Amino acid sequence: MDRRSLIKHAGVAGVLAAGVAPAVHAQTAVRWRLASSFPKSLDTIYGGAETFAKHVKAISGGKFEISVHAAGELMPAFGVVDGVQQGSIEAAHTAPYYFFGKDETFAIGGAIPFGLNSRQMSAWTFEGNGLKLMREFYAKYNIISFPCGNTGAQMGGWFRKEIKSIADMKGLKFRVGGFAGKVIERLGGVPQNIPGGEIYQALEKGTIDAAEWIGPYDDQKLGFNKVAPNYYYPGWWEGGLQLDLYINQKAYDALSPEYKAIVEAASAAAHVDMQAKYDAKNPTALKQLVGAGAKLRPFPADVMNAAFKESMKLYEELSAKNENWRKVYADYSKFRGDQNLWFRFTEATFDRFMQSQKL
Repeated sequence: MDRRSLIKHAGVAGVLAAGVAPAVHAQTAVRWRLASSFPKSLDTIYGGAETFAKHVKAISGGKFEISVHAAGELMPAFGVVDGVQQGSIEAAHTAPYYFFGKDETFAIGGAIPFGLNSRQMSAWTFEGNGLKLMREFYAKYNIISFPCGNTGAQMGGWFRKEIKSIADMKGLKFRVGGFAGKVIERLGGVPQNIPGGEIYQALEKGTIDAAEWIGPYDDQKLGFNKVAPNYYYPGWWEGGLQLDLYINQKAYDALSPEYKAIVEAASAAAHVDMQAKYDAKNPTALKQLVGAGAKLRPFPADVMNAAFKESMKLYEELSAKNENWRKVYADYSKFRGDQNLWFRFTEATFDRFMQSQKL
């Protein structure tokens, strides 16, 4: 009796009992839920999770399906780490720095002021020690992480009033993402950590004086230019925000090797796709915003210098008291130094020349 006939007549249990393995290992169906920290209206950043889920389903032939839920559907935007850690959901898609209140080390996995740009972050993550170090840290929360998107360098946000010097930062109620608020606080500002879907209302009512989100494409969708005309750059706190896919360790361990490989491949595809979308969509949106009256302004030099100085002081203080931070940041910092030396002679010089030309 040949193998195919044996399987047909004896069944899988009988084949295994006879010590004969089927020619093709049939994958079992898997259904997961993924909670996003973002609203559906932001097709770029929320879309990262949808892109990931789409690839998982396609590569698995429909056997591995992940339903994606916007912020607030299954849990609040900032509740997703608890959800994954406790196993109430299998996965989440979020910005790591939202959770710096648990441990400042979360922020390094996303973006920290005057940190790595998006290319450098990918290099540290995939070819440096970044993924290894961050996974060692996330293991304390019963989580395994996969990079799943990057916004690229961000804008500095929308301000109701002009910022002419560092003095104008005093008392400023500024919606700023996560960890960057620690530096804003040291500059005299009052940071507010508000989910993306709630920012417009707070800015419109004057509950906050300024707000940053990501960049022109998303900012235009959220309508910030209608209530705060001054658009500042650069977002020195986010040289390139990396988004993470967080997966409950037990749920991940239960996957077959094939499904684990699918998760890795799908997250990598979504990682590249997100920044491509932002880089393609932001230029047109910026032109439209300026055409509608937005006033582009660079942050004053004294604001940039003071922010850099306070950021470096903060990192020294954290290294002295937070062992998790010290371990990860030491490697990150060294990598950043080497990257900036390299980019100084290549990307940065090339970019400055090209941007000065009339094309």
